[in-house]
Amino acid sequence: MDIIQDGDFSFSNGTLKRDFELLTQAVNASISGIIITDNQQPDNPIIYCNEAFERITGYDRRDIIGHNCRFLQMDDRNQKEREILRNAVRNGEKCVVEIRNYRKNGELFWNELYMSPIQDEQGNVTYFIGVQNDITLRKKAEQELRQEKDKMEKRIEERTRLLKESEEYLASIVQTVRESLIVLDVDYNVISVNQHFLRTFKVSSEETEGKNMYQLGNGQWNIPRLKELLEKILPTNNPVIEFEVEHDFPHIGKKIMLLNAHRIELEGQFKDRILIAIEDITERRSIERRKDDFLSIASHELKTPLTTIKGYVSMLERLMPENAGEKFKGVVNKTSTYIDRLNNLIEELLDVSRIQTGNIELHKEAFDFDKMVRETVDGLQTANKSHRIVIKGKTTSNFVGDESHLVQVMSNLLSNAIKYSPERDEILVYLSLVSNYLKVSVTDYGMGISPEDQQKIFERFYRASDIQQRFPGMGIGLYICDQIIKNHGGSLWVESEKGKGSTFSFTLPVSERSAV
Repeated sequence: MDIIQDGDFSFSNGTLKRDFELLTQAVNASISGIIITDNQQPDNPIIYCNEAFERITGYDRRDIIGHNCRFLQMDDRNQKEREILRNAVRNGEKCVVEIRNYRKNGELFWNELYMSPIQDEQGNVTYFIGVQNDITLRKKAEQELRQEKDKMEKRIEERTRLLKESEEYLASIVQTVRESLIVLDVDYNVISVNQHFLRTFKVSSEETEGKNMYQLGNGQWNIPRLKELLEKILPTNNPVIEFEVEHDFPHIGKKIMLLNAHRIELEGQFKDRILIAIEDITERRSIERRKDDFLSIASHELKTPLTTIKGYVSMLERLMPENAGEKFKGVVNKTSTYIDRLNNLIEELLDVSRIQTGNIELHKEAFDFDKMVRETVDGLQTANKSHRIVIKGKTTSNFVGDESHLVQVMSNLLSNAIKYSPERDEILVYLSLVSNYLKVSVTDYGMGISPEDQQKIFERFYRASDIQQRFPGMGIGLYICDQIIKNHGGSLWVESEKGKGSTFSFTLPVSERSAV
């Protein structure tokens, strides 16, 4: 057995391994969320998290590694505790704060965070350890204790009065909503429905109200997916938003319904009610399928003649006489350039079609990831003299994946960075190995993206209004990049501020056999 010597101490490799495994098990058994961040890398990214941190935040490990801790505050950026944390990191000091964080589903929770620096032998702060506890219940209790008894009684009295006064008003609103609404009691008996529900499902109020939901229309609402929503999901996750149910009704045919369900727990006559809003999206889905079919067919049909035209233009370039005029040569070159642009657009449309139909294929092989990034940057740098693309860091890893698709991702992110920062001349690409993930960040210093647009920017065909006015495009490049990264088991995100630029980052999991 090998022995590691360190001054007067010696430890066996077996003992160290057992101690490390025991320490890892102890950390994962902790009810406190524990993270480690790397202060030696830009933006102090998270390089380790235990299982409790995943449970508390609701994020998976692949959504955590590589991010700065501030992503937990989402848009709630004006907390004074954030400045305390920044100062502690800047000065290499420990601190304790109570801060508002948000789970992956958007739910607020209060976090008691203990942060401590780790120093190397020279006294440099290399890492930070963060230990967090969910103190939401404690904060809630503190808030309740601060309220005086008479004010609470007065508030309950006032709310009860308002509820009674508003019953008729609310009922009239429910009847005018252009969605099917249904109210159930805790035993899933129908208390009331609106007129839209009656018209959509061709029933009367006598056939509906007072009946059990599952027995409506001789059991046509006895739908397994609806039961799953009401009996399993809603009790543990209230409310439930955009829950899809597809069912073939005897009299009105197949319907695709989008359900929003909310269980209300109040006192008095409205105690324990379940509200369900039903949106019929059958026609919308049919239109989307027809649109996808059109994109697929149109893209394939355009591909064949375009290939022929490209061949003819290539022949013109090869057979061009030496004495041909400069104007003629310029026309041929421009024609070839526009054909390439059109070909790229058609390829993107075909990619969208393959993604929508689940037919995107990844041909995974081991390749030098850093070399791929450098070659992609070199190609774009040659074609774009207006910007200087700087590469920093390295992963020093081989990666098992589809190299051509990842080249497509890098090209798209770099092209966007150049396109949307016309008044700046530098683009930064940073490569790093964070835990067992490759991380790539592409930073520009251009126009930036608003918080509202950041939430939708990876959706298919979405383009921000201010960008749409200044720059042409279809809004599918980032959607394709996001899908490619997800199909590799990774995560793509953006951090941006209007007028100050954007950073698009993605992480990819590195398997043991692909690491150098």
